[in-house]
Amino acid sequence: MLKSNNIEAVINLIKKECEKYNNAIVTEIGDITKNPFKVLISCLLSLRTKDAVTAIASRQLFKVADTPEKILRLNTKQIEKLIYPVGFYKTKARRIKEICKVLIKNYSGKVPDNEEELLKLKGVGRKTMNIVMTYGFHSKNHIAVDTHVHRIPNRLGWIKTKKPDETEKQLLRIIPKEYYHDINDLFVVFGQNICVPISPFCSKCPVKKYCHKINIKKHR
Repeated sequence: MLKSNNIEAVINLIKKECEKYNNAIVTEIGDITKNPFKVLISCLLSLRTKDAVTAIASRQLFKVADTPEKILRLNTKQIEKLIYPVGFYKTKARRIKEICKVLIKNYSGKVPDNEEELLKLKGVGRKTMNIVMTYGFHSKNHIAVDTHVHRIPNRLGWIKTKKPDETEKQLLRIIPKEYYHDINDLFVVFGQNICVPISPFCSKCPVKKYCHKINIKKHR
């Protein structure tokens, strides 16, 4: 049976390692601004987009319009120009306007602070919902699972899951609650720099002695 103290040891070692790198942009925006709307929009911008590009696009957009009301004063072409070159910027520009209309119509211009209402917003899935709850509203009951948060615990041998939704449920059971806030941020940074999808850098990994799911032949 997996021991919780092993999980804590791994998380703390990863946290120390990640001090060398920049934080994930969406979680940084949440921690700095404490603004659920900015977290929601930057998260939507980040889909299939590198952090550096997301950071530039978010800054450009929020400098001009940082509320649903201000965004709706812009036309779609203006939003496209502000968020370019994020992936699928034309689709995202339309989606952002659609969400802002719904926020004003149904939620008095505020981002809803519960998962059921967030999931009603078009384009918001469980990952985005959990990020908004965790880093926008600082909920202590959610873990945002993206590709890194799904891959790394499976690699470590903490869980054995095939889908992110399964990973979320398992992690909520085994990870001490005080680490919920850190998990997405840490594993995104760790997954981008050390435990990358292909040929992870195991020779310099601080938690390799805890890892049970590595194919040695593929290591660098």
